[in-house]
Amino acid sequence: MVTTYRETDRHAGVGPRRPLVGAGADRRRHRRPPAARRLHSAARRGRRLPQTRLLGGTAAAAARARPARHRHHGVHAPHRQPPRPGPRAAGAWPDWEARVRAGLAGEKAADGHPVLAPLLRTVAAHPRLRGHVEDFLAGAPLERDTTGFATEADYQKYVDVYALPAFMTIAGLLLAPEADADASGEVCRAYIDGSQRLDFVNDLSEDLRDGRLGLSEEALARYGVTRAALARGRDAPGVRDLLRDQLLQARRDLLAARRLVAFTPPGHRAFTRAVIALETLTADAALAAGPAVLRRPVRPPLPGASAVLLREYRRRGR
Repeated sequence: MVTTYRETDRHAGVGPRRPLVGAGADRRRHRRPPAARRLHSAARRGRRLPQTRLLGGTAAAAARARPARHRHHGVHAPHRQPPRPGPRAAGAWPDWEARVRAGLAGEKAADGHPVLAPLLRTVAAHPRLRGHVEDFLAGAPLERDTTGFATEADYQKYVDVYALPAFMTIAGLLLAPEADADASGEVCRAYIDGSQRLDFVNDLSEDLRDGRLGLSEEALARYGVTRAALARGRDAPGVRDLLRDQLLQARRDLLAARRLVAFTPPGHRAFTRAVIALETLTADAALAAGPAVLRRPVRPPLPGASAVLLREYRRRGR
């Protein structure tokens, strides 16, 4: 998947890190591509699915238009996860947000800007994307400032305020114009919840090194696990059960998200099926790896991933 996350991060004062997302997005560390973070997020998702170009260019166009990232690991969504804050993030973000909003309002030209110009062209061609971009801009500071979650409710707020809007900057281009907003939104939310949770588990080794933890303190306490135990990467008591619980929840949400295909036009269905199938294969690989994910992220098995891509390439347009 083609993204411009590095360029976006530079302009927004964000370091090369994954969305905490993805949707869609770039490899933030997009450390793990959102979300972006990334169909987004992104580096992971993006890294995983360079072959998605075979399935259509819509997601790539959306990723290029996205103002930031969903990293989400690459195809993880038209999303991996969002970029981590760099030393200039706090001061640069307001200027970048103001520039994007001015462009959306027609008050300032993009002047060939590598990120803003394609974004504004995409919004002009797909006006309903404007609201998703504005929601993303409003939620992006939460991603920038988040290093962890005290409770599951805090994680769900992160999904609602940042990860879902980031994903919708891509999904909004994949959905059929006549798709029911409430019904399709519910399925998109299930997808990004599962994808983001999977991302946080699969990226534990990188996140912990970066000073972030995507699993809530509430979840750790339920299984008697400490942050230090996770950082050591050992199969301590409770660690295996904690990871399994999180991954099974992510897998349930991803399976529920298979209904997303019903809300997309024929030309986007193969891509959508492939994205969700690859995410599910990744969840299965993480479940099989167990505590090994504390040492390095897993990827979907190459034979299984190749079979998914070949199958959906043959089914493109249906």
